[in-house]
Amino acid sequence: MSEQLAMTFPVVTLEGQLLLPAGTLLSEQVLAEVAAAGRLVPREHVSLLDYGTVREDLRRCLAITPYDEIFGASEAVDELLGRMHLVRLPLPLLHALDHFRIHDFHTYRHILTVFALSMLVAEDVVPGYHDRPGDVVAGPTHDFGKLCIPLAILRKSSPLTRQERRLLDHHPLAGHVLLAYYFGDHRHPAVTVARDHHERRDGSGYPRGISDLPPIVELVAVCDVYDALLSARPYRPLSYDNRTALEELTAMAEQGKLGWECVTALVARNRKGQPGAAQVVVSRDRRGVPPPGNCYGTLAEEAEASPAASLVVPLS
Repeated sequence: MSEQLAMTFPVVTLEGQLLLPAGTLLSEQVLAEVAAAGRLVPREHVSLLDYGTVREDLRRCLAITPYDEIFGASEAVDELLGRMHLVRLPLPLLHALDHFRIHDFHTYRHILTVFALSMLVAEDVVPGYHDRPGDVVAGPTHDFGKLCIPLAILRKSSPLTRQERRLLDHHPLAGHVLLAYYFGDHRHPAVTVARDHHERRDGSGYPRGISDLPPIVELVAVCDVYDALLSARPYRPLSYDNRTALEELTAMAEQGKLGWECVTALVARNRKGQPGAAQVVVSRDRRGVPPPGNCYGTLAEEAEASPAASLVVPLS
């Protein structure tokens, strides 16, 4: 990274080890030192799908509408799981997955679903994706920075305070550091995706406000937004219906926040018969209605001033 980002909050492993204190300037040299420290610790790598109940949990996720239509018949799911079986993660990251499964099931389910969705959509937009293990592990690890976010914030159903929102926005940089440490490689593709999956093409994202997004980052970003919209969350008891979720993604592409290639590929996967993205014309009509009671992105003081502000599109 050419610029230096200040760490507003500390980065601590699930085991309680402080990797970087608050106030650290996150230069490439600092991140390289974190990665070098990680290489000093021998770690077993285990297939993600062979760990605990991951395979069974993922099957259940993919059997829920609209994913049952997107991923198709059981034979197609079996084929996809066969490719996913090859993905191996350092054991501490799998222990972190246990943490989410037990304490924050929304994040656990989201991690698994974005993993599967990014694997599927990558077939259409990222040539050779499945042959690059470093790219493939970016899907299931993109949100691991939430290990550094208090559970009370992750599970909060009412609007966040400004300080709580700042803490939540810490997770991309926290994941950037944690993955550099656990993979022992500060230039690993998953390390980049963890940092940049909330960036947008128009420069409106965070933490860096960049506009040049590599294909793997945009792939995970689109899958991340889509699944977040479809999922019930503490801040939104009711999920978006599939049409409205796709319309929100289409709107983001129209606004220049996301590229059309990944959005169109996802729309194509939702069409009957799953025609190739090149054969799909994305509708610009808006007929969907966001669910009521959504307070994502609304700060507590803003909600008090304007109750109607609760209808805010969730982005993660």
